Amino acid sequence: MKFTKMHGIGNDYVYVNCYEEDIEKKDISKITKFISDRHFGIGSDGLILICKSAICDFKMRMFNSDGSESEMCGNGIRCVGKYVYDNKMTNKEVITIETLAGIKVLKMNISKAKVQTVKVDMGEPILSPKKIPMNSDLDRFINKPIEILDKIFNITGVSMGNPHAIAYIDDVDSFELEKYGSAMEVHSLFPEKVNSEFVQVIDRQTLKMRVWERGAGETLACGTGACAVVVSSILNNLCERKITVKLLGGDLFIEWNEQDNHIYMTGSATTVFTGEIDI
Repeated sequence: MKFTKMHGIGNDYVYVNCYEEDIEKKDISKITKFISDRHFGIGSDGLILICKSAICDFKMRMFNSDGSESEMCGNGIRCVGKYVYDNKMTNKEVITIETLAGIKVLKMNISKAKVQTVKVDMGEPILSPKKIPMNSDLDRFINKPIEILDKIFNITGVSMGNPHAIAYIDDVDSFELEKYGSAMEVHSLFPEKVNSEFVQVIDRQTLKMRVWERGAGETLACGTGACAVVVSSILNNLCERKITVKLLGGDLFIEWNEQDNHIYMTGSATTVFTGEIDI
């Protein structure tokens, strides 16, 4: 199987072109766990398939490193845009991509015939707990306390096509993310588990975060998580509508537009290497 390793500010995935590789008829969960292993496989946060779509220019399927399929990946979808443009699968600078979280519109920023950064229309945030989903009868779950092990965290629930729980702390660098993130992931409040973001407010234009992704653990970046963090921070009156979000792998630039209520995410997309592996 031919593949390409790519990353969006350190959130790395193995990409397979399903126009050329017949992988969808195989055990994708098993394949994902093997290739994601950083000692015995290629090493990644998961697997992303670039597929044909009947309704969009392309379709993206995304699998976490534990083999579970997820709805969306903000960093991953930017790399899909770079892959299809750089490999001349399209000559359009604006494309649509079908995902389990709906249709996403990508605008590629080109330099020297290659994609450097991608702006993604991530759509409208989902704030209804029933749709996130969360086991709550509230209309919105904003700054509400929940108990995680020996601590109480005030969290805000947001979905960007996948569920997120956002909590605010004083120092993200020293925070015991594995301890509390792994416990929050499987909390009974979240019937489909949850991505947990722990956020430090630097100022009203800058947020710093770490993320524990369901099915993957801590990753260097999470695009949907950064979007959810900005939504949460605005709802909690902690930041403005145009924000720089600092993650371990780099910065993302997020805007929650008042006119159309959509979230726009801009960030880099990088090709690491290509190769071939027996599966």
